[in-house]
Order: sequence, then C-alpha cells, then structure tokens
Amino acid sequence: MLNALLGRKVGMTQVFGPNGSVIPVTVIEVGPCVVTQIKKADRDGYDAVQIGFEQVTTKNVTRPVLGHLGHSLPLLKAQRKQLQAYQQEQKANTEKSEEGEEKLSKQMRKLLKISENRQRRPGPELGPFRVLREVHLQEGITPEQVELGTVFDASIFNDGEVVDIVGTSKGKGFQGVVKRHGFGGGPRTHGQSDRWRAPGSIGSGTTPGRVLKGTRMAGRMGNARVTAKKLQVIQSDPERNLLVVKGSVPGANGGLLMIKKHVMR
Repeated sequence: MLNALLGRKVGMTQVFGPNGSVIPVTVIEVGPCVVTQIKKADRDGYDAVQIGFEQVTTKNVTRPVLGHLGHSLPLLKAQRKQLQAYQQEQKANTEKSEEGEEKLSKQMRKLLKISENRQRRPGPELGPFRVLREVHLQEGITPEQVELGTVFDASIFNDGEVVDIVGTSKGKGFQGVVKRHGFGGGPRTHGQSDRWRAPGSIGSGTTPGRVLKGTRMAGRMGNARVTAKKLQVIQSDPERNLLVVKGSVPGANGGLLMIKKHVMR
C-alpha cells in the first residue's frame, strides 16, 4: 500500500544465480515501519503518510514530538513543584481551616485534570521513533484505506521487483579536482613537478573576465543525497525484515536508506 519504506544498510555479499553466475548484492534491514500520521488532500493539500522507524525510549524525546505521536504528556516542572508543595503542606500542617483545605483541593483537582487530558490527538500512543519520514501511497490507494498505527514490513516488496534506493553517500572531506572530478593533472615534464594534481586554468581573461558558476574545482566531496535507480530485488525476507538487492547502494554500513518502488515514466 505504501510507496516506500525505511531501512538500514547491513553490508554487501554475493549470491549465486540460477545459472551459477555470481551476483553482487546488498543486504538491507527494512522496517518494520509504523504509520504515525495520515495526510489528506482536502486538509493538507496532498495525500501522504508519515512513517516511523526504529522505536526508542522517551528519555530524550521532546514534548511536541510525544504529543504528535499521541502520548499523554506529563506535568511541567512548575506544575510538579506545585503538587509537591501541596503534598508537603498537607503533611506539615495538620490543623488547617476548611476554607484553605477546599482551595488547595481545587488546585489539586485542576492539576490532575490537566495531567489526564494532555493528549494532542486521539488514537493510539505510537513510538517514539528515531526517524520520521513522509512517503507516498501506491497508485489507486486512498488515505482512508490506511489506519493510524499500521505496521508495514519488507513484504510490500516482491522478488524480482525493481526499486529505487535513496541514501547519503560517504563523506570524504575537502578533496582536490583529481579525486573529486577525475582530472588528469598537469604535465610531469619541463620543470612542472609541482603541477601534477593542480586544476590548471579556471577561465579566460577579458571575456568573460570572471569565473563561471559551476566550474569544477576543489571542495567538499560526498555526504550528499544519492539515488540508485532500477535495482532488482533478489530476495525479500519479511520474517527477518531483510531485503537483498542486486548491486551497491549509497552510504556506509548502518546508514539510513529509503527503498522506493520504481515508477516508470
């Protein structure tokens, strides 16, 4: 039903084809991914589904994210202090007027009511997750057919299917033109021993009299969004959440990937 899922690159290996040929493959841990939000065209302007990947603890998750995922939020620090002060006063002052007791009990009831009704949206408590991403629905599927909290795994991909895989390439830092763009370098003779890997001229003089935008020069290499298109699924293993794809995919082992169904255009 979904057009894509999230996963992590496990590593590369090789398998044998039906005729005994060696096929280099990449093993990807795909899902499980949970539907955390459903967007509709009449309300949000487009149809999409937000999915969560890799559930984590609530220790370092912000309150807005917890509220977005349907969690009942705990009291704020000031509210907790107020409740603690009330409890300490109850223990210390046993002789209090009825009016004072009634006033404090109203504050207590108000704070308890706030703590019970801190859910920003109706529905199940989901996550929290390490990664949240939006994906499209397959053609012919409407948002009404997807429910909040539905879990999707590698079973949405079939053996022999063609997919596109999006990832972040390995960062190589600041590199020169030979490594970054494949330049051949300068001449090695006639006293130019210091020009082996130099870029050479970067433009003409009077016309245009400046360096054109997009000129291939030294700079940061890698750490960019890369899409590997038309990769064949060799094997889909929903029981172990694994997907075996022919060829290499961008990124290092353990890197985050988005596996998308290839759409013929």
